[in-house]
Amino acid sequence: MSKTGVMVCGHGSRDGEAVREFEAVARGIAERLPHYPVESGFLEFARPIIRDGLDKLVAQGVRDILAVPGMLFAAGHVKNDIPSVLGTYAASHPGVDIRYGRDLAIDLKVIRAAGARIEAAVDAAGPAIAPEETLLMVVGRGTSDPDANADVAKVCRLLLEGFGFGWAETAYSGVTFPMVAPALEHAAKLGYRRIIVFPYFLFTGILVKRIYRHTDIVAARHPEIAFVKVPYLNDHPLVLDTFADRVEEILAGRNAMNCALCKYREHALGFTDEVGLVQESHHHHFEGIGTDEDGTRVGPEHTHDHDHGHDHDHDHGHHPYPHADHPLGPGSMKELDES
Repeated sequence: MSKTGVMVCGHGSRDGEAVREFEAVARGIAERLPHYPVESGFLEFARPIIRDGLDKLVAQGVRDILAVPGMLFAAGHVKNDIPSVLGTYAASHPGVDIRYGRDLAIDLKVIRAAGARIEAAVDAAGPAIAPEETLLMVVGRGTSDPDANADVAKVCRLLLEGFGFGWAETAYSGVTFPMVAPALEHAAKLGYRRIIVFPYFLFTGILVKRIYRHTDIVAARHPEIAFVKVPYLNDHPLVLDTFADRVEEILAGRNAMNCALCKYREHALGFTDEVGLVQESHHHHFEGIGTDEDGTRVGPEHTHDHDHGHDHDHDHGHHPYPHADHPLGPGSMKELDES
């Protein structure tokens, strides 16, 4: 019988703190799966890369690898980039079977973790303000995949109804719209005494730090409103439990993603020209660039004769997002980012 191991596939970041947080989550997953060897790696901007983690498993005699994306929702990284890396590795390693699990997705355990983060932040904020006088803003990463963007909106609605707040809005930190600052300015006009800003992210990084910075900027313009900044999910125990569930789903044969709304399979309104696009990773230029677990800056594993400008604000190399120039989209943040 083949030895089984687990591979946790992260995105990667130039932010050393984000790298360390991902490694802490990978350790938390390993603690919940003591009967399997567990390794981890990144698509880009950090080491070890995914291939390194796979090599470590194979070196331990693992031939049945259960791979899970260390990500909240299924956008391009989960649907294209990670499967491409895993498929390429499996093709070059006969006898190694790699089975791929699904993203965390909409899961009530993760919603409970989000609720705990919000509740703790509200409790620490000081004088009580009634829920009906409170607006919740859930901020997702933002992608060029409407399916993943819609999942953030669903999370927002679940949290709104769970807490009974007066209202809730959804915003995004990049690629799509509305972006954080214009969304907050809009929310400030609705008459609520308190606005709770919750980055629905797993880890820190440039985007989470931007959310908090832009919240401070808008809060300074509206001193009459109490703004509460909520910590992101990180290694909440219920998040770690859900990752372990995703591994068990693979073993049980229940690891199917929701493909009904996938723009690569079906004709999604506004994205019809992306049906049937080739599944490939767009991250090979950035493998190993960025940070090690200890925050040390590292260089690429290979060099190229061309340059790549990249601030990880967009889905680089992917199909163009049709609404990139929306007035509430990424362009609306330029002035704030440069201030």
